[in-house]
Amino acid sequence: MTNHSEAAGAPGTEQITLRNPSELAEALPYLLGFKPEDSIVLVALHRGRFGGRVRLGIPERPGDWPSVAEEMAKCLIDGCERKDGTPDGIVAFLCRDPKTTETGRQIRERLQPLAQMLRLACGRLDVPVVEALCISDDHFWSYSCPVEECCPPDGTPLAASGTSVTAAAMTYAGIQVRGPLKEMRARLTPWQTAAVPQQEHALDTAAMALVPRILAGVPRAEVADETLDLARRVWSRFGRLPTGDDMLETDLRDDEQLAHDEAARLILGLQDRLTRDHAAEWMEGDEAPLALRLWRALARRCVGPYGEHAAAPLTLAGWVAWSLGDRVEAGEALDMALAADPRYVFARLLMEACSADLDPEPVRRSLRKTRDERNVTPSEADSASASDGAEAGVAVGAGTGAGAGAAGAGAGARAGVDGEGAAGRNGAGSPGRPVPEGSREPAEDRVTRALEAALRRRGSRRAGAGKGPSRAGAHAPRRPQGRRRVGRQGTRRDG
Repeated sequence: MTNHSEAAGAPGTEQITLRNPSELAEALPYLLGFKPEDSIVLVALHRGRFGGRVRLGIPERPGDWPSVAEEMAKCLIDGCERKDGTPDGIVAFLCRDPKTTETGRQIRERLQPLAQMLRLACGRLDVPVVEALCISDDHFWSYSCPVEECCPPDGTPLAASGTSVTAAAMTYAGIQVRGPLKEMRARLTPWQTAAVPQQEHALDTAAMALVPRILAGVPRAEVADETLDLARRVWSRFGRLPTGDDMLETDLRDDEQLAHDEAARLILGLQDRLTRDHAAEWMEGDEAPLALRLWRALARRCVGPYGEHAAAPLTLAGWVAWSLGDRVEAGEALDMALAADPRYVFARLLMEACSADLDPEPVRRSLRKTRDERNVTPSEADSASASDGAEAGVAVGAGTGAGAGAAGAGAGARAGVDGEGAAGRNGAGSPGRPVPEGSREPAEDRVTRALEAALRRRGSRRAGAGKGPSRAGAHAPRRPQGRRRVGRQGTRRDG
C-alpha cells in the first residue's frame, strides 16, 4: 500500500479550490503525482483541505474487498490522526480502465460493492466518505449522487489531459504529474529482449570470475573498490550524454553506454553490503541523478535466474529517489526490490521510513560521516583513536570479566545488525584477516542504524515512550554471512 501524507503542493503555493466531482476527478493525478491505474485511492479532508492519502491496487477477487477496505480506512485515518488529527471526511476514488469488451459503465457497476465497503469501513471509524468516484475510460461516475441530470448513467467525460482549468491551475501552482506507474516500473524491470542471452552469459562469466576470488580470501575492500571505480566510470559516461524529457530515449542511450560485462560485474559486486552502502553515498548533488540512472540500468540487466540480484540496484534506486524527494519512484523501486528478495533488510527499512514520511537527512548524515571517516588520513585516524582512550577499547570488546563480555556482546549487536558484526563480516569477506582496532567495518551499519533509530523515534511518538514501531522494523532471520550461494547465480550477500 502506498501511503502519501505530504500536501499536494509545496508550502507557499497558492490555494486551489475544487468545487465539484468533475474537478475532483481531474485533480486526482496531481494529488498523487501520477495517473493511477487499477487503484483504490482514499484522500483525507481536513477543514476543506486535502490531507493524507493511500493507494492500493484493486484486488481481482471480490472476496478480498472487505479486508482491503478495512485496512485502507484504518491506515489512512490512523496516519492522519498522528499528523493532522482525525479527518473531517474522505474522498474515495476507484480507477480502472476497460481491458476487453467491458465498458466503463459496466466497470462502474461491478465496483459499486467495493465503494460501499469503503463507505462502511470509514464510517465504522467515525469518518464519513463525502464523495466516491469511479474513473474509467476517460469518464467518471459518482456513487454518491443519484441525480441523472448531473451524473448521467453513461458517465461524465473527463477533460483531455492537461487542458482543464483544474490542470492549468495545478500546473501554475507548480504541481507536476507524471505518466502511469507502469511506465515507471518499466524503467526498473529486467529486459525481455533479444539481448537477454548475452547479458545472462556475461553474468555467468562474472560470477565464475568473482566467486573464486572471494573464496580465496581476496580482501573485501579490494572487490568493493573495483566495483565502485567501475560504477563511477559508467555514470560519468551518462553525464556526457544529451538529456531530454523522453524517459525511454534516455534509458536506451544509457543502455548503449553500459556493456554486458560491465553490468554483470557491477550487479555481482553490489551483492556485497559494504559495496552497496558505499554506493549509497551518491545520493545528493550532481552525482545523485547520474547514479539513479545507473541503478535503473542495472536493475534492467538482472535477467533470467539473476532476478533476485535486482534487490541491490532497486534498493539503491529507491534510496536515491527518496533522497531527491521523489517518493513515488522511491516507493515503486523499493516495492520491486522486496518482490525480488522479501528478506532484503535495507529495502524493508527504507520502505518503512519512506511510507512513514520520515526525513531522509539522518540517513544522508550517516553516509556522509562514513565517507568522511573512510577518507581520513592514517595519522588523523590514530589521533582520533588515541583521544578516545579506554572507551574505544570497550567498544571493540576489549577488557575482561563478565562486564566486558556484556559490553562486547552489546557492541557486536549494535555494529552488526542481522548477526553481521565486524568479525563475522570480516571472516566472511576475508577469511583469516584480523579486525584492527578502529576498523572502518562497523561504519557500514550506520545506514541501517540511522533508519532503525528514526523508526523507533516515530514509534515512540505514536505509541508512547518505550514502545517501538510495532516491531515493523524487526529483521527476519538471515543466513550467516559466511554462507554464500555459489553457482550459476553467483555470490550474494543479504541486504
